Amino acid sequence: MFENLISTVEKYSRLEYELANNTALITNAQEYAKAIKEYRSLTPVVEKYREYQRAQKDVDDALVIIDDADDEEMRYLAQEELKDAKLRIEKLSDELTVLLIPRDPNDDKNIIVEIRAGAGGEEAALFAAVLFRMYSMYAVSVGFKVSIASANETELGGYKEIVFTVDGDGAYSRFKFESGVHRVQRVPETESQGRIQTSTATVAVLPEVEDVEVEIKDSDLLFESCKSSGAGGQHINKTESAIRLTHKPTGIVIECQEERSQFKNKDKALKMLRAKLYDIKQREQSEKVASDRKSQVGTGDRSEKIRTYNYSQNRVTDHRIGVTLYSLEDFLNGNIGGMIDSLIATDTAEKLQAENNN
Repeated sequence: MFENLISTVEKYSRLEYELANNTALITNAQEYAKAIKEYRSLTPVVEKYREYQRAQKDVDDALVIIDDADDEEMRYLAQEELKDAKLRIEKLSDELTVLLIPRDPNDDKNIIVEIRAGAGGEEAALFAAVLFRMYSMYAVSVGFKVSIASANETELGGYKEIVFTVDGDGAYSRFKFESGVHRVQRVPETESQGRIQTSTATVAVLPEVEDVEVEIKDSDLLFESCKSSGAGGQHINKTESAIRLTHKPTGIVIECQEERSQFKNKDKALKMLRAKLYDIKQREQSEKVASDRKSQVGTGDRSEKIRTYNYSQNRVTDHRIGVTLYSLEDFLNGNIGGMIDSLIATDTAEKLQAENNN
């Protein structure tokens, strides 16, 4: 079943040797980083396959003893070892099958996250701030780095829009199912009658892409310097370090204001533009390829309501997988890893089912 993994092991061994001995590779930062990334991606598969091979050898050795041994006790022990090895093979076979499901090529990438207030006015903006805090706390807890690119803050501390980056190995794989409409049901701080209001915020998660993945012509770009916008702050409106970037062919406009250096803001704006253009390209390709299955966890459609946060019931419900947790405060404090694991598990099960049906 896993015969084709022999070539994978050989490739892994070559990479291991090159990374340790090839001076030209070691001194080329870009190529070295690329090789390290590929090596790490192959490591779980190769290690699991080697476990599988050891279990298979244990089966073969036990069968030899059962056939050849004269000692009854030796044959009994070998039969027990045979049972254990076959159970391990069955388990390892399942785990290898999951590991061999084609991975999303974007899974290891850094991400750009956009949170925008939806229906609900000021309350929606305050909820957008809650979501930003939740994601920031989770990201930091797993060792990722969060950096704000731009923010349009309201007087009460909410966000009409906030864009931030999350850097770390596997950032996209952990955040990609957060794209969609998030709904909150609570009594707003601005509500004097104590009535529950329903508001929304939209989340978009985009993988950060390299220059080679998206072609951008200089003639298609319009850069403008401008003063930072927002509710105020120590450095707001002091200098024109903020950048407004317009991509003429698509009409996409990006503002980046959080860095004091105009050069750094320009670099961030270009990264955000590449991510948006790549996202458009990916969506167009997805629409051309009709899928036989409708994923429970969704495709990241911005209009899809994916989760409800109900304060009065201390409840958070993910509508795609039907999971409800009665620990809202804990969830909003960044403890969202369990929900993310459930979403990944559901997606993996669906992909496995699709592979079995093919």
